[in-house]
Amino acid sequence: MNETIFIACKQLIDDAKNGCADLVFKEICLEILNRARNVLTEEQFRQLTDYAAERMKEKSLTEAQLPM
Repeated sequence: MNETIFIACKQLIDDAKNGCADLVFKEICLEILNRARNVLTEEQFRQLTDYAAERMKEKSLTEAQLPM
């Protein structure tokens, strides 16, 4: 069950990254992490936190497409 929730959380983070502005994406990640902490194992939560941090570091498509 925990593995299914872990995968679902990663998918939610990916969906938010693809469909939201950067600030909204970060808020959604924080909310996902807050809720996931209660249901995932410590190791899964650390992995999810690392995954979310990496996704936050990536430039969003809109940022990458803006001319300088």
